[in-house]
Amino acid sequence: MSASSTPLPGALADLAPLLDHYGYLAVALLVLLDNCGIPVPGQTILVLASVYAGSGHLDFAAVLLIAAGAATVGNGLGYLIGHTGGRAFVHRWGRYVLLTPARMERADGFFARHGGKVVAVARFVDGLRQYNGIIAGTTEMPWRRFAVFNLLGAVLWTAVWGTFGYVAGANIGTVYQTAIHYQLWFAIGLGLLVAAFLLRQVLRYRRRRRGGAHPGARGPPAERRGDTPNRPPQPGPR
Repeated sequence: MSASSTPLPGALADLAPLLDHYGYLAVALLVLLDNCGIPVPGQTILVLASVYAGSGHLDFAAVLLIAAGAATVGNGLGYLIGHTGGRAFVHRWGRYVLLTPARMERADGFFARHGGKVVAVARFVDGLRQYNGIIAGTTEMPWRRFAVFNLLGAVLWTAVWGTFGYVAGANIGTVYQTAIHYQLWFAIGLGLLVAAFLLRQVLRYRRRRRGGAHPGARGPPAERRGDTPNRPPQPGPR
């Protein structure tokens, strides 16, 4: 098995010997590890295997099925890691990374409202792909809801990058570099959106705190209206 006739860019060329020797097993292992918190080139091996399938050296349907299954299982393992040990880790070490109980509570609320969308699209962003399952488990996202969006995200991610590699074929070098370029801009844009959301939450939290501090300082309602509060009757002159 070899794709030496297809010019490969650096990252893909580095993985070619691994795929030559281990084939589908390399796809399954790297994609699984990449989706459960270990930063290995799972997305790159998926693209490379799809290029091989386009040149007839692997079966494209098998590549997609194996990658989707490995991505689903890997993210599920990440969820179990977060669900069983994430809370204890945050309570023990969270203060060293500025993850206070209040911030953890807000993260819980965010995942309760938007966790499905995060899990579904996280695979398209390096960093989120590796750790979204752990975060979902730590924030105690319901397993059934996580499982549905985990499978959906795995299928979408596999279909997009698998089809990309299969169609790119002999032009993979140029196309891959262009895709990485736009993926970087996508990641930057997503990062700015997340930062804006977090800033908005912080400002809202500060406004609530200031609003809660003022009413007591203005005194009881009866005194603010000028009413005479109830006092014991005073003895008159005799």
